[in-house]
Amino acid sequence: MNNVPVFVDWLFGFTTAITAAIFYKASHNSRFTLGIIVGWLLLQAIVAYTGFYTVTNSMPPRFVLLVGPPLILIALLFFTRKGRNYLDTLDHKMLILLHTVRIPVEITLYFLFVYEAVPRLMTFEGRNLDILSGLTAPLMYYLVFIRKTGGRKLLIGWNIVCLVLLFNIVINAVLAAPFPFQQFAFDRPNVGVLYFPFVWLPGFIVPLVLLSHLVSLRQLLANNSKQLEAGMILK
Repeated sequence: MNNVPVFVDWLFGFTTAITAAIFYKASHNSRFTLGIIVGWLLLQAIVAYTGFYTVTNSMPPRFVLLVGPPLILIALLFFTRKGRNYLDTLDHKMLILLHTVRIPVEITLYFLFVYEAVPRLMTFEGRNLDILSGLTAPLMYYLVFIRKTGGRKLLIGWNIVCLVLLFNIVINAVLAAPFPFQQFAFDRPNVGVLYFPFVWLPGFIVPLVLLSHLVSLRQLLANNSKQLEAGMILK
C-alpha cells in the first residue's frame, strides 16, 4: 500500500518474526514446526504480492484461502492422536508469553488506521480491546510461573476472557472488510490486511494466538501437562 510508510511494514514484519520465534521456542525448537511456519509465511507473501487477495467481489472471498488452511490445521491437531500428542508437548509458559505480540499488533493496526487502511473500530480507540490480552500476558506469566500466587482457575479464566476479546475483533474485522457481506465501515473498509505483509495477521498471527489459547485450556483442563510441573499452584 503506497500510503502506508515503510516503518509500519517493518514494525509488523518484526512482530511476525517474534511471533514465529516464540512459537518455535514453545515447540522445543522443532525443525518441522519451523519449516511449516517459514513455508507458509513465504507462500502467503508471494500470493499477496500478486494482489490476489485484493479481489474482494468473489463468493466465497479469496480471503478464505488465507485463513482456511490454518484453521483446518488447528482442527486436525485437536482431532487426531498425533496432533494431540504434539499439542501436549508445547511449552505452556511460552504459549502465555506469545500473547505479548498482541501489543505491537494493536500498535500496527492503529498506524494502519491513521493511514486510512483500516477503520477506527479495529483499533483500541474503537471496538478492539485485544491489547488488554497482550498487556496482561506478562502479568499472568509472572503471577503463575514466577510468584506462583496464581493458579489453574486464574489462567483458565484469563484464557476465556482473551478468547472473547479475540473473537470480538475478528468478527468486526471480517464484517468491516469489503466483501459482499460487509456490515460496517463502508466509508473506510478494512483493506489493510489484504496486502503484504499485513496478510500475515489473519493468516498467521491470529491463528497462532487462537491455537495458543486452545492449547493452554486443553493442558489446564486435562491437568496433565508436563509444563504444569514448572511450579503452578493448581487451585
